[in-house]
Order: sequence, then C-alpha cells, then structure tokens
Amino acid sequence: MPKPTASVKKALANPKLAPETVEFEGTEYKLITEGQATILFPNTNEVFYNPVQQFNRDMSIAAIRTWSEIYFEEQQARADKKAALREARQAKSADGAKEAPKETEKQPMGDAPTPFVAPSNFTVLEALSATGLRSIRYAKEIPNVRYIIANDLEADAVRSITRNVKYNGLAPPATDVVADAAKTDPPTTTTSSDGLVRPHQDDAIALMYRSRGAAQQFHVVDLDPYGSAAPFIDAAVQSVADRGGLLCVTCTDLGVLAGTNYPEVCFAKYGGTPVRNGWCHEMALRLLINSIQTSAARYGRYVVPVMSCSIDFYIRIFVRVYSGRAQVKNFVTQAGMVYSCPGCYTFHTDPFGRATTRGQSVKYNASCGPSVGPECEFCGQKQHLAGPAWLGPLHDQDFVKRMYKLVDEAKDAFGTRTRMLGMIQLVSEELEVPGFYTIANLSGAVHCNSPSLVSICSALLHAGYRVSGSHAQPASIKTDAPPHAVWDVMRCWVKKNPVKLENFGEASPAARILGVEPKLEANFTKHPDASPTSRRDNFVRYQENPEKNWGPMARAKKSGAVHDQP
Repeated sequence: MPKPTASVKKALANPKLAPETVEFEGTEYKLITEGQATILFPNTNEVFYNPVQQFNRDMSIAAIRTWSEIYFEEQQARADKKAALREARQAKSADGAKEAPKETEKQPMGDAPTPFVAPSNFTVLEALSATGLRSIRYAKEIPNVRYIIANDLEADAVRSITRNVKYNGLAPPATDVVADAAKTDPPTTTTSSDGLVRPHQDDAIALMYRSRGAAQQFHVVDLDPYGSAAPFIDAAVQSVADRGGLLCVTCTDLGVLAGTNYPEVCFAKYGGTPVRNGWCHEMALRLLINSIQTSAARYGRYVVPVMSCSIDFYIRIFVRVYSGRAQVKNFVTQAGMVYSCPGCYTFHTDPFGRATTRGQSVKYNASCGPSVGPECEFCGQKQHLAGPAWLGPLHDQDFVKRMYKLVDEAKDAFGTRTRMLGMIQLVSEELEVPGFYTIANLSGAVHCNSPSLVSICSALLHAGYRVSGSHAQPASIKTDAPPHAVWDVMRCWVKKNPVKLENFGEASPAARILGVEPKLEANFTKHPDASPTSRRDNFVRYQENPEKNWGPMARAKKSGAVHDQP
C-alpha cells in the first residue's frame, strides 16, 4: 500500500484542515470528512454524499457502542454465573467426599475456571456499503470491533471501498484488488482476510444466508439500502448472532410504509397495510418490526426492539435477536390489527392472541373480537383496517437511557450531537402504547380553535391518565386514556370555545361527536407534568430543514454509479 502523503496525513489528523481535493494513487478526488472518516469522491460525480444522513450514522454509532457495552456485561455475567455454579459443585463434592489421596486433590485441568475477557471480539457486517463511509466510521469510532465486512454487489463500489479503506489507514499491508464483477458470474466473493475493514464483493442476501452457521454469524448486521429493506430481512435475521446480536435496519420507502396510496405494495413487501391517521410514521415502524419478527419466528428466533426512530424521510430501527421458542410463542400477543376512523382519527388495536398464566405455565388463546364495529362509535364513519403490525414496545428504556448518557458525555464525538440528545430524550419520554393523537386531527374533527398541547395533556393528567409526546410527530399526544375520555376532553374544550354546529350537517363527524354530553369534567389548569423535560429544557425536539432542497435525493442514473445511502 502506498504511504499517505503529508497532505493526506494532515487531513486525517485534523479533518477541519482537509483540502477540497487531493491526489491519491495518481487520481484527483474530492474530500468529504464526517466524524473521524475522510472519504475520497471522484470528480466525475459517479457517487454522491448526502450530509443529512450524518444523523443516521451518528445515531448508529451511538447505538452500537451502547449495545456493545451491554453485550459485554451480559457475557461477563454469564461467565461469572458459570464460574459460581462450578465452584458450588466443587464445594459440594468436597464436603461429601471422604479424604482422598493428595494426587486427587488437584483440580483437573479441564475444570479450571476460564475468566471472561472482553477484547476486540465482535464482528460487523455492513451488507450494502457503497463507498464504505459507514464502515470506516464504525472502525474508527466504535471500540472492541474485531473486523467489519464492507460488502457491495457492484465492482465499482468495492473499488471505492478499498480506496477509502486505504486512504484512512485501515487496510492491511497488502490487500488484493477485487475482480471486476462484469468478468465473473456469479459475482466474486473475494475479500481481504485481514484488516479492520474488509472490502467484500457479493450479493448481500447470498452472503447473509451463507453466514447462518453459528461460527459465521455476525454480532451486528447493518442494512441501509436505497429504498426498502424488505428483500434482505429474512437472510439478515438468520445471520445475526442469536444471543443478543444487534440488527440495524433503515427503510426510506415511506411513501409505501406510511402512505395510503399503495396498500397492495406495502402488503406485498412487509406483510401489512399502513394506517390512514396522524401516526402513520409510527405505524411504519410497527409494520417493519412485525415483518422482522415474523421472519425471525420461523427459525425459533425473536427480536427485542431497543430503539425505533422515525427520522426525516426514513425510519431506522435497532433490534436485538435471540433464540427461544417459548418467547416466540408470545409473539401472538404482540401482533395485531388496527382499526382507524378516517373521520375523527380515533383508533383501536386488536392483538391476535392473549396469554393466561397459571403457575409456571402459560396458555395462549385467540383473542375475542373485533373490539369495534364496522362504523366509528363517535362519528359514524366506516372503519379502515390496517396491519398486521407490532403492538409491543418500540424501545428498551434502559438501553435508551444508557445511549443518552453515552452521547451526553461524548462532547465532540458526534457532529449532530445536539439533535441526537433531543431525539433520544423524546424517545425516553414516550409511553409504550400504540399510536397517538395530534392536536391538528382532534381540533380538525370538531372544527374548533386548536387548543394548546399543554391544555389537553393537563386535562388528561388531571383525569388520572398518563400522557407523553411522540418523537415521530410534533404536537402529538400518546396516552393510555380510552378514546371516549379523549373526546370528552375535546367536548369540554368546545364548551369553553364554542363552534357553530349549524354550519355542519347532522351526519358530520363534528355534529355527531359534539352532540354527546361529556361524562368527564375536564380541568385545563396546567398540570406539573404537562411539559416534559425535553420541552422545559429546550431540547432540539424535531428536525428543521438543514439546507435547501434537502431530502433523500434521486438515485443517480449513470450505470455503475456508486451510492452512499440517500
């Protein structure tokens, strides 16, 4: 490998001083620095870089670092438990045995307790690596990584990965040049057998299916495709280590997952249909998790979401993968259908099954339902059906709190640290109930002046219910209050802020809802818990446009172009 020039060394040592262009191996490239990685981009613009996605990569680094700390602690606890059991057996054996010759008092070599050590011992697969930016950042910013496979199907992409790995000083002394994919059929699977980041050319699905064996599984698998991750899910859940490995998934096809124009496409890809409601982006998360869990369950595996985020124009989820047929059975109680009213945006959820515990045994039965009729009880509109969807928790709050602590203490590690803290804080405040209401939908249904978020939250809190916001939507209300309580609060609000019902027909949603007297006397006095920490402490709660014309960017049309995730 050629040695980096003085300008390259200077750029790597201090990214802020990186020149706009640099010559590397006889070719001039543009330099883009993110985190501790500096990437070479050809001046021919065959690749592009979207700075908006830095938040995705920053969050992923923080999540994997948090996971690795927890994973090592769990490994250590298992090793300690085994050592304690071994010592207990030996003590019991010594107490019950007669005095033995000195030769037998020595502990056999095979029984010697082996202390658990947590060196650089977890592996990562970035299945769709493109330029290698994400893998290089992982290698430089995440400790205890044994190696990272930076895979891509396109030979141009693998050459770009190899070039960037060399430029960042992560390649071994000699790295084989990956063969051109056009000259091989099927694509070559040549990879460097050494180095922290190992460029690899292969079909991602085939690679993950070949990694199903216990010895070949990866501790972390990262799927960040252009568009839908659906084709990769089945292979991915089998290639992750099943004792708590981490699966990271991005989907950018929110027009399918969160829209209502293509229910047939959503069902074909994810096995469920979206909801026509204000919480469609949360529903997108639940459809994706349900799809992953459905695939995992076929192989006696189950997933535990540790953090699920709706961000800008995409969703990003982090789930841990385990094996356990008893836990797989519980999936029937965590998946179900959603009934959503298009007139007043009221919704209900129906799980497919219910569990009854009797001593140490658990019996599962089908749920009774549906819980609602074909027409909305509040406004009379026809119910829409959505799902199947994941109805369980979206986050592990212990994980979220540890991730917040890590980001908070890493003052200069993340370029988007301020927004990360805001997002993680919002997630930590969320109630673990499916769905939410929005102020716009509630006031729009009855055509009244919009109340403040604090007023509605205060009324529900005074009534004895819990409330929170949602990171997926501003002015959102997650609550464990039943729909009739929510509408009683709105009816009380309208009494204080009257609307002219004569302007609406008797069959309109507003007339039907407001024609019922509230059973609840709402108290709109500000409740101490109505303003969460994220609001009181002025966190960056929701994304503002970072630049003009920001978004997912169009896929480049040039054949053989290399894409970093939009």
